[in-house]
Amino acid sequence: MSALVFESFLSTAEAIATFSETAVVQAMLDFEAALAHAQADEGVIPARAAAAIAGVCKAELFDVPAIVAASGRAGSLAIPLVKKLTETVGLFDAEAAGYVHWGSTSQDVIDTALVMVTRRSLALMDRDLCTLIAALLELAQRHGDAPVLGRTLLQPAQVVSLGFKLVGWIAPLVRGQQRLRNAGRAALRLQLGGAVGTLAVMGDKADAVARRLAELLELALPPGAWHTQRDEMAALACEIGVLTGSLGKIARDISLMAQGEVGELAEPAGSGRGGSSAMPHKRNPVAAMLALAGAMRAPHRVSALLAAMTQEHERGLGNWQAELAETVGLHVAAHGALKSLADVAGALQVDAPRMLRNIDALQGLVFAEAVSMRLAQRIGKARAHALLEQLSQQTVASGGHLREVTLAALRSDDALSGQLSADEVSALFDPARAAQRAIEVARPQLAALADAALALREHPPWTAWSAEAGAAT
Repeated sequence: MSALVFESFLSTAEAIATFSETAVVQAMLDFEAALAHAQADEGVIPARAAAAIAGVCKAELFDVPAIVAASGRAGSLAIPLVKKLTETVGLFDAEAAGYVHWGSTSQDVIDTALVMVTRRSLALMDRDLCTLIAALLELAQRHGDAPVLGRTLLQPAQVVSLGFKLVGWIAPLVRGQQRLRNAGRAALRLQLGGAVGTLAVMGDKADAVARRLAELLELALPPGAWHTQRDEMAALACEIGVLTGSLGKIARDISLMAQGEVGELAEPAGSGRGGSSAMPHKRNPVAAMLALAGAMRAPHRVSALLAAMTQEHERGLGNWQAELAETVGLHVAAHGALKSLADVAGALQVDAPRMLRNIDALQGLVFAEAVSMRLAQRIGKARAHALLEQLSQQTVASGGHLREVTLAALRSDDALSGQLSADEVSALFDPARAAQRAIEVARPQLAALADAALALREHPPWTAWSAEAGAAT
């Protein structure tokens, strides 16, 4: 895949490299080398032929852009690649050239290569999910008890705690990481079926070759070819789409809380991050922007992949080919969203005093329900609700504070005086006290999420295919 300028801008160098032309072609060559070795081990082709084939399965020996360019006319990336591989093997061993791609088909090599690069992509996502979740849990550890406005329908509702809000961010990520692992394990399977999925050319050696090939490539061995059975790949795509949506929710909240007139959170600044070409004072939430862009793009990719499941008979016409492109686009968009948040989450700046000022600026109106429910114990729910509705309207009209308006009402009405003391009323307007229930709700959930996140970090499924592992080798 060419790294188009706006695609690169919205994704990461790692994701783009994972699905680059060279990476995909090398994965296809890895399949061809492993297939030859597996067939030689089972006596299907001569060992000498397998060695000759595997010896030239290196992408640097081929003109990858030319092969990619030829794929459109050929109808498959595998056709020009196998042709060039056969020619190259023939330069050294004419007999061995006749065993290249023996008994396999284009979809076998392409699907398996896609699975192999997808595995690397999932390793990147899993790594960055661990980073993001850990950073958000640390943020909750440091600032979780801070009172902050809870907002519904974009309007101030009640006082909660920042930890309570962070639970709403972290929990879907932890669940999403586990589901992504489950879906990945189910989808990362060898594809080997030959022309129509029966491996007829390999005869009674077919099962043994498939088993050995799966072992060599470290992929799961399915019971048979899945050429037009796209459910597991589609399910994986859906999980990636759901994860990207969860990332978009976090990004949306960050962007709203980072607005200048709100100012409760801020992304880290410096090194040219988040500046404006025209306005020196601006501090743009770039990470949130990138995550939101990914969250906007992912649903369309997932929709296209679901539509591509209607593949004809034993080989799809157009839909399988569309699936390949949409899969790459989905992974590239998703990793851009994930990495952007993972890179800044540990340095998010929390302005707890500003959170308190935002609460106080609302004239005490967010405490109206608490006052109403306390009075309801003394004068009945209906009467208390009507009273607080009236007092709230007075507060808005006067520009005062609901606490003082309530105290004045209690003093002036003989039927209300003595129902609540001044100290009781003041306590109902204490943000720390108001946030206490949210703190109590959030703490056990955060503890459970921390345990679940630790278990996930301790058992990563695709570490061997991470970018770091690749660099080390």
